Formats: sequence, C-alpha cells, structure tokens
Amino acid sequence: MSRTVYLLGGLYLLAVAWFGPLPQLAGTSFAAHMGLHLILIAGAAPLIAMGLSGTRIDARLASLGLLNPILASVAELVVVWAWHAPGLHDASRGSTGVFVIEQASFLAVGLLLWLSAVGTAGGGERRAAIGVVGMLLTSMHMALLGALLNLAPRPLYHHQGDAALADQQLGGLLMLVIGGTVYLIAGLWLLARVLRERPESSGPANCANVLGKTPR
Repeated sequence: MSRTVYLLGGLYLLAVAWFGPLPQLAGTSFAAHMGLHLILIAGAAPLIAMGLSGTRIDARLASLGLLNPILASVAELVVVWAWHAPGLHDASRGSTGVFVIEQASFLAVGLLLWLSAVGTAGGGERRAAIGVVGMLLTSMHMALLGALLNLAPRPLYHHQGDAALADQQLGGLLMLVIGGTVYLIAGLWLLARVLRERPESSGPANCANVLGKTPR
C-alpha cells in the first residue's frame, strides 16, 4: 500500500477514537479508557508512522537523532506506566485538560517508537534492526502492566459501581493480549525484514554493517 493509504488509515482511526463514543465512556469505564489508549498506540500510531516513513519528516527527525527505537521504547514505558498510576489516571478521568494531555502523550510516544522502527530515512535497515529490540521490550512491559492490572485483587482506581474490579480486569486483559501481541508481531516482522534485506554475505562484517558500525 502507498504511504497515503497508511496515513489516511491512521488519521481515520484517530477520528474514530477521539470523536466516537469511547472518550465519553472512558469517564466511567477503565476498559473503555484502555481501548482508547490501544487504538492510539497499536492502531493509529503504526499506520501514521508507515505513512510518514521515507518522507521529509522522517528524514528531519532522523537527522536530529530523535529516532532511536530503544530510547523511544523507554519513553513509552515511562509515559504508559505513569498514566496508569492511580493518581494520574484518576486525574485524567476527572479533567478534560488532563485527559487531552494524556491522550496527546500516548500518541506522541507511540508515533516516536513506531517511526523510529519502521522509518526508512537515514539508515532504515539499522533502525529496523534496533527496532526489533525496542518492539520486544515494549511488548514485554505492555504485557506485564496488563497482567498486573488483570490480577490485582482490588480496584486500583476510583471507579463507580460494583463492577469496578471486573472492569479493571477487562482493561488489563486488553492491554495484555492486544498490546503485548501487536508489539511482539511488529518485532518479529522487523526481524524478518532485516534478514530479508541484509546483504548475501554473512559474518561479523555484515552484522557490523546492519548496526552501522565499522568492524575492527
């Protein structure tokens, strides 16, 4: 597919996420809040990143050294775990302004990670190789957070009603299954891409070439 199709698909998902029923439902449902989050980072962000791959935006960010998949993965870990801490999460559900900041930060770190890994400007093969590590790290921390939310013995957030724990468990399950799986598949896809595109020659020199290093 062309970059335009990817970009339009990502923008469409953003419109569905932000202008559909999920933002209103997220005020009372943790599972809806999690669904909104996952649409941004595991749906819209990768599509938009594919649409931006190889463009001037990709090249400019790469030239500034901002597209490191491992650092982007760490940034996403910090942002995602911070917003799922009870204090910040409850604040985002109680204030429109905080909610907008939360959603914008989810999209920003999601785009940063996906574009770092799938972009082709400034050494796309090297970025993809490092992106394998970034995606697998993200898959692990998403799965871990999802498991913690799903297995927690009591509600961690100020939900309404008697179904608070079940709602939280459902949200955790969504993150565990969808978040963990999407990033795992992305990591394996990037690995296959690196192996497919590498030079026919093998050995230390080839490995150094993929990682952008000069063998000693």
